[in-house]
Amino acid sequence: MSLHKGPQDPGERHLSVNPFYGEANPVGGMTDAPPTHRLPDAPLSPSTAYQLVHDELMLDGNSRLNLATFVTTWMEPQADVLMAECRDKNMIDKDEYPRTAELERRCVAMLADLWNAPDPSAAVGCSTTGSSEACMLAGMALKRRWAKRNADRYPGARPNLVMGVNVQVCWDKFCNFWEVEPRLVPMEGERFHLDPQAAAELCDENTIGVVGILGSTFDGSYEPIADLCAALDALQERTGIDVPVHVDGASGAMVAPFLDEDLQWDFRLPRVASINTSGHKYGLVYPGVGWALWRDAEALPEELVFRVNYLGGDMPTFALNFSRPGAQVVAQYYSFLRLGRAGYRAVQQTARDVAGRLAQAVEKLGEFRLLTRGDQLPVFAFTTAPDVKAYDVFDVSRRMRENGWLVPAYTFPPNREDLSVLRVVCRNGFSADLAELFVEDLSRCLPELRRQPHPFTRDKEAATGFHH
Repeated sequence: MSLHKGPQDPGERHLSVNPFYGEANPVGGMTDAPPTHRLPDAPLSPSTAYQLVHDELMLDGNSRLNLATFVTTWMEPQADVLMAECRDKNMIDKDEYPRTAELERRCVAMLADLWNAPDPSAAVGCSTTGSSEACMLAGMALKRRWAKRNADRYPGARPNLVMGVNVQVCWDKFCNFWEVEPRLVPMEGERFHLDPQAAAELCDENTIGVVGILGSTFDGSYEPIADLCAALDALQERTGIDVPVHVDGASGAMVAPFLDEDLQWDFRLPRVASINTSGHKYGLVYPGVGWALWRDAEALPEELVFRVNYLGGDMPTFALNFSRPGAQVVAQYYSFLRLGRAGYRAVQQTARDVAGRLAQAVEKLGEFRLLTRGDQLPVFAFTTAPDVKAYDVFDVSRRMRENGWLVPAYTFPPNREDLSVLRVVCRNGFSADLAELFVEDLSRCLPELRRQPHPFTRDKEAATGFHH
């Protein structure tokens, strides 16, 4: 959640009320304007309050044209109805809403089967508000398992977590909040994610685990999870150090099972202890819902699970949040029932096809170099060609925004901070027709960009509002 400060202007601002919206009253007539940064003294009518909020939100970008976000921006009307019917149900009240709790349990079982758990009935898991919370829970389990194995040295010894420098910011937060040393594998040359051997070399007896990313947010590429597990197998054979793997499958864990069935990345690999995904990304559900699963009960220390009875019944819970709506979990179950394996395969294949064709079309323009081609996640990153001097990716992002397209431009992490890219995320609802319109708009802005004397965005920090 973003942190917000109060108004910088000490003078009080008021909202402007169209006379058609207001209702006549003896004091302010039809245009009595409420303040923006303190509670109004008197109520507004429902219609006036709605219209004021609605009008201001018109200035937001169009979510369907937002090619920065991985988050689902379209669902069927039937899903909208189900979510509206469940928005007042608190997910934590499992005794009061037993069927909602049962749908959550079924989703966990479906994911355990999808991710090839050795015994799906033995796998344990839970819903979360998204992958960030799921990663926190997985990291907590890794740390607690390490601490139990090293009770004679902990808390004197400092735990560490090995991961690529390309991880999502939630892992930086985990290490900061839970006092774990982050050990980062840097990017090198044209390798934009973790190197298995380099990761293994960073491990020692204080390593709680290694994070593998199935779908990097920087370029959409899969990290080689099987090779990572093999490198850690070799480390254990040499040294006796046994390091588990957590797979951050925020996006890829809902793509690879359907499109890359032979890819070894999930619980088929004995070293994989836990997996997370975002139901609200390629799980095809509106935000926010995520999932965290552990191979078996042994991978999730029992002391991390709380049992409360003051809402009725005996409710085991493992989450950072307590109260949250059940609507997204219900929508996830709806999507699983609605699509099945064949439906998910069709949706994800369509997204990958659109990404591949769009990447080719961008490359054919002759002024960009592709880093990835959308053949893993339906996501690709590209930068300007070496001979392009008049503009940079930040200029392109700014010009595309003028046409309604939200295309993030950003620099890569340390060791490749010299590389600035644009990234396109193709989701369900971003059709081949929209992709053609995107290329047309991109082509139209190039002549004017070529006429620039130099790139206008010299300060990369100020050039974009996009953050991972």
